[in-house]
Parts: sequence; C-alpha cells; structure tokens
Amino acid sequence: MYAHECVLNIASALGAHLPEDRTKSDSAPEDRPGQEDSFYLLMTQCINGEALPGSMSGTSPLPETAGYSSPKRGILLLLKRRPDASLEEVAHALSVSKVAALSHLNRLEADGLLQRSYRAGKVGRPRVLFRLSSSATALFPQGYREMSLCALEFIERRLGRGAVVDLLAQRAVEVADRSRPRLATGSLSQRVGELVQLRTESGYMAERTGSHRRTVEMVEHNCPILAIADRFPEACDTERRMFESLLHAKVETSHRVVAGDPVCRFLIRERRSPA
Repeated sequence: MYAHECVLNIASALGAHLPEDRTKSDSAPEDRPGQEDSFYLLMTQCINGEALPGSMSGTSPLPETAGYSSPKRGILLLLKRRPDASLEEVAHALSVSKVAALSHLNRLEADGLLQRSYRAGKVGRPRVLFRLSSSATALFPQGYREMSLCALEFIERRLGRGAVVDLLAQRAVEVADRSRPRLATGSLSQRVGELVQLRTESGYMAERTGSHRRTVEMVEHNCPILAIADRFPEACDTERRMFESLLHAKVETSHRVVAGDPVCRFLIRERRSPA
C-alpha cells in the first residue's frame, strides 16, 4: 500500500470511529470501543513490515549507493562492521593496493560519508583510521522510518502510549510466529546462527561473534528501527523478548546503537531447567 493511501485511510478511520475526547494516554485496552479494533487492524496493515521491531521482510543492503563502484560499496559495508579500520585493513579486505584503497576512501570522504582520525603509535607517524560519518546512516536499511514513526506517533496522540506498545508487541508476535519454524531445532549456537541469518535478511547486518561458558554472543551492526527506538525505547525490549521467545533462552542486551554504541550486542544463555 502506498504511503499516501495509508495516510488517507488512517485519517478516515480516525474521523469515522474515534470520538474527539479519546486522547488520554491512560486509556485501558478493555475500555476501547469495538470500532477501534478496525483502526488497530488498519494501522497494522498500513505499516506491516515497515520497520516494526522484528520485521524480517528482506532488505537489500545499501540500496542508495547505486552510483558507487563495487569497491566503494565494499568499503561502506566494511566500515559499518569494523569502524576505525586502517588503510592497510581496507586494502586487504578489498584485495587492492593501498593506493587504490586510498583513492576510494578519499572519494567517500569528499562525499561526506566517512571521516578519519589519528592514533599515535609508539614510533613513527600516527596511524590513520577511517569510520563512517553520521551522514552515511541513511545509506543503510532504515525500514520506512519516517512513515512508521509518523504512524506510531499518531497512535500515541490519539490512543496513548500503551496503544503503541501494544502494537509493537503484537507485530513482534506475528513475526516470531512466522520465523519460529526456522529455529525449531538445533543447539543454542545453531539457533542463534539461524536468527543471525533472519536478522541479516532484514538489514540488521547481524553476526554471531562467539561462544563462552554456555553464552552465545550476537551483534547487529545496523539498526533499521533506530528512529523508532530513539522515540519509543520500548521497541528495543520488544525485540529482546522476541529473541527469548524464539530461542527459548535468556537474552541480555549489553550494548545498543540507540544509546550511542557502535553495535547492538546480545548475550544469549540457555534457560536453566527447573529442579
């Protein structure tokens, strides 16, 4: 459904079904009239798959870089996963000379997509390191952030914060139900590996980074719902609880992109069986 159709249908539904005085944030779900159920259904249809937590609709990496050569796109992906990479590391990753790598880096820097810093060593010149700039964020999958955020803020104004949380939770349940067959068997490490694949398919650039003492670590280098999570922090916990449901494990979040960390980092442990 196109965005303008969503806006028209949402406005029509609100105008037809919601009384003007139902704007209090403490409205309980059971107090809502039956007509509002159709509004919830309409909202879910309008933003279904568009950046709600857990959305696994398959997002193409770097859709906005068609004008760049393959090496430049490779650099952007590399720096997303490995910020503060050196010229030598970039050249090695691309299998090109340092002169060629520097040429690509200079072009991306001129376009405002990366920035360099200098780290002093024990001897010789400071080491030059490269990382993505804030302007590069828009190049990575963001899941229709403006439309989704606008819709959620609209719900909050008309039905209260609790309605937004309810919608996020319901969407996560639906996505978990569709994804669960792919995580039904295998060890915890294997199930996390399959979750990594699902998340990467949705633009999160996820990877399993190791196992230690019955704990599996997963990191996500991109956050397609960053704008939503910044406005509605409940989205982050909704995702964490969805992971727990899918993996039948305890999931702890130690780093979050929305909090300024370079990645979202999850520590996943098997649940202890009751004695």
